[in-house]
Amino acid sequence: MLDCTGDLGDLAKDLIDIESVSGGEGPLAQAVWDALSAYPHLSLTRVGNTVVARTEGGAPQRVAIAGHLDTVPVAGNLPARTELVDGRTALIGRGACDMKGGVAVQLYLAATCTTAPRELTWIFYDNEEVEAAKSGLGRLARERPDLMEADLAILMEPSGGAVEAGCQGSLRCEVVTHGLAAHSARSWLGHNAIHDMGPVLRCLEEYESHEVVVDGLTYREGLNAVGISGGVAGNVIPDTCRMSVNYRFAPDKTVAQASAIVRDIFSGYELVIRDAAPAARPGLDQPLVASLVAGLGRAVRPKLGWTDVARFAELGIPAVNFGPGDPNQAHTDGEFVFLDDILACRDDLGAWLAAR
Repeated sequence: MLDCTGDLGDLAKDLIDIESVSGGEGPLAQAVWDALSAYPHLSLTRVGNTVVARTEGGAPQRVAIAGHLDTVPVAGNLPARTELVDGRTALIGRGACDMKGGVAVQLYLAATCTTAPRELTWIFYDNEEVEAAKSGLGRLARERPDLMEADLAILMEPSGGAVEAGCQGSLRCEVVTHGLAAHSARSWLGHNAIHDMGPVLRCLEEYESHEVVVDGLTYREGLNAVGISGGVAGNVIPDTCRMSVNYRFAPDKTVAQASAIVRDIFSGYELVIRDAAPAARPGLDQPLVASLVAGLGRAVRPKLGWTDVARFAELGIPAVNFGPGDPNQAHTDGEFVFLDDILACRDDLGAWLAAR
């Protein structure tokens, strides 16, 4: 049984040691359910491997605090262990940074925040590290949007001690060229589709990243080739080539606007939009966001990447990222989180949640 109110480092270690690679979150979801069932101030609901715990005291405002249970695949980095890193005690293991340190903070505060002036919703969800169609938070939004209703959402993603506001959108498309197959010994009888990608690559090489200021925060956009495929054999001139391109766009754009931009950039080529995730504006002008930023007393910076704050933004709920850990540690084989960062996150967030 997870001990939500004991030593926070031990709780984080116990969470790490319950392997929960995307798609295999069932045992951890059950452990979270069992642990939170001990607290009568919480009303629990389970949707698949997503656990939602809510207070129901009738307060006029509600804050949702969400974190994902899943990790990327294990790489010989379980069970968890502690070591000194630069003179500080670090908890090392798959998911330590992304994001079981944050989940430990959630569980502790869910158990102990019994007199907060706002209603609290604690969301522990599955399948964040894989394609968006499998997301437990996405499923919750589709099937039980009432459980996500809030005036502010906080994602416990590792944010390096800062409040990371908003997030970039992400669009993945394929540029396709077509040629004519022929024997490579008689290449003049065909047309090489891979060679036709030359101008596309030059276009990407010449692309200048744009910096876009939204609500006083600067988001840097990027357009990059992330994959290429073509050809069927070593003696055949390829008749098709596909290049996968990722566009990271600032939150001043919708998915439709981002799609129009890439279609314009690759005008004249066949273009297929494979998937897209919307950006989220920072929302720093929203009263609860401003209160959180002031209460935490942490630096504020733009989120250069995509997180589930965008799912809350689609529901009209302002959201920020704030959790323990250096995001640069996420997914690395030596992934770690400093124990004092977990404690500081718990103390600062707990103080704001309890403030009247």
